[in-house]
Amino acid sequence: MWTFRFSILAFLSLFTGQYNTHALQDVTADLFGSENYGTVAAFGDFYSDKQTDIFVIREHAEVVIFYADSKAPYFKPKVNITKDILPGGTVITSVVPGDYDGDSQMDVLITGQSNPLSPQTSVYIFWGNNQTLDMSGWLKLNETFTDQPLIMDFNGDMIPDVFGVTSLHSTEVCNFTNRVPVCRQALSSPVDLRVPHSNAFIDLNKDLTADLFLTTTGPKYETWINKNGIFVKDKVYPEEPPQKVVGQSSFVDFDGDGYQEHLIPVCFDEACKRSAIYLAKPGSETWVPVLLDFQRRETVWSFVPGKPGQPLALHLGDYNLDGFPDALVILRNTSGSGQQAFLLENVPCNNASCHSVGRMFHILWDQTDLGAIQNAVMATFFDIYEDGILDMLVLSQAEGKKDLIIHALKNNYEADAYFVKVMVLSGLCSNDCPEDVKPFGVNQPGPYVMYTTVDSNGYLKNASAGQLSQSAHFSLQLPYTVLGLGRSANFLDHLYVGIPRQPGETDVRKKEWTAIIPNSQLIVIPFPHNNPRSWSAKLYLTPSNSVLLTAIALIGVCVFILVIIGILHWQEKKADDREKRQEAHRFHFDAM
Repeated sequence: MWTFRFSILAFLSLFTGQYNTHALQDVTADLFGSENYGTVAAFGDFYSDKQTDIFVIREHAEVVIFYADSKAPYFKPKVNITKDILPGGTVITSVVPGDYDGDSQMDVLITGQSNPLSPQTSVYIFWGNNQTLDMSGWLKLNETFTDQPLIMDFNGDMIPDVFGVTSLHSTEVCNFTNRVPVCRQALSSPVDLRVPHSNAFIDLNKDLTADLFLTTTGPKYETWINKNGIFVKDKVYPEEPPQKVVGQSSFVDFDGDGYQEHLIPVCFDEACKRSAIYLAKPGSETWVPVLLDFQRRETVWSFVPGKPGQPLALHLGDYNLDGFPDALVILRNTSGSGQQAFLLENVPCNNASCHSVGRMFHILWDQTDLGAIQNAVMATFFDIYEDGILDMLVLSQAEGKKDLIIHALKNNYEADAYFVKVMVLSGLCSNDCPEDVKPFGVNQPGPYVMYTTVDSNGYLKNASAGQLSQSAHFSLQLPYTVLGLGRSANFLDHLYVGIPRQPGETDVRKKEWTAIIPNSQLIVIPFPHNNPRSWSAKLYLTPSNSVLLTAIALIGVCVFILVIIGILHWQEKKADDREKRQEAHRFHFDAM
């Protein structure tokens, strides 16, 4: 089904925005009005209208869902989970939207702690019902975890499961089919997870099936490869480089080779005066620095040491759609003059240390709109206008305020680059969903997307990404993937989508689409799961700037031609009238 769509907000922004390379525009008032406070915790299409909504935690005691609207303010608070509903004294630590009971409607999972000094974490699930939440029939899981759990699809049934270490130090996975919690031992050998962890559900061997990555004490990293739907322990990596402070692991196709690279931010000392970002290729124990230079003129900046609820982490996204993911980080001035958000651009390597990777991060120091937000504590990417261009949300701490302040910055990057935006749904139903619901409002962890194409110079280009591979500690991953294509307007030669397998299933669940139009959003419905030939996709096209400018130029030329034709027609009519008057006054000799 080919449906052509254009976002009205994106169209208006073309004429209201000021276009400068790497320019940002503060649109906070347009988006939130006076409601721009709280901690952004998650994203998801709660109302099944193909517009991404925002989940915000306020005062660590309530959750507010801001739904996307077509009128300003474009995000309005509508659904609240108040502190009166949860057990008294509960401190909310995270929110993870998803379809936990398999009815193709979005539920909301909340993690909380009854004692802020204790890492013991409880799990609460509020069930979705016709685009609202059942505030009376919510469920509390009997098991408590030593940390925030990882939301993943452990058994390949496309219904999210809860994975973590329980208070009895047993690694368990819980599922909620038919709203009945069932927990069981998850792995074949015990695992002692690090707190805070940065576990991930991501494809580590390029077979389009999500594997399991664990951060354990030691400190070490363990990989559990999905073999025929069962997780088998593969490798244990010692943590390198052995720095004093090691942040959260992130996975991204950093160099455009189709594999997921492992990124970690580190500090060389306890005070975090010297920082770096290291990368490890899949299957390699060699760590390569991709950012070492944190000096701006005479001033040295560094990472902000993380806290248990908000550890040191990178938030990744392709800001300029060149096919190489960039990053947003919070840095502080080591001289003590404050901290702010910075954009790290993924650029070709220019030194020997990153030669083996071929790419590196470069800090864009001159982002005035980012620099204007003082005391920033968190920054992430978000497609505000649903136009495929990643904008930014920055959270800052205001003096005397309990909640963080939310700032929205629109990305006015002027280069007319291209992209493909892919969202993979659960595929539990297609057109015959229960209660006639639309199956678009489901956050699905585990699907994997990869494309191959040829760029404008004739070279092979590919990239890959996992969907919702991490869920804990404000990972703030989007429920879709945006893959940049650069300035090449060629069709995508091949687009591959894979989903997790069930135990005992030997065939990889994947499907290939060909000749995908650039600047399009592809919504994939993998129904039925075990028959990829029957999977369907809906494609929505977002015109690029060049298409719009071409249309405007074409309309202008047509109007100009019509004006010329009108002038010529008017002049010809005047000439005819003049000839008629001359004929009327002419003496007719034949009448004599």
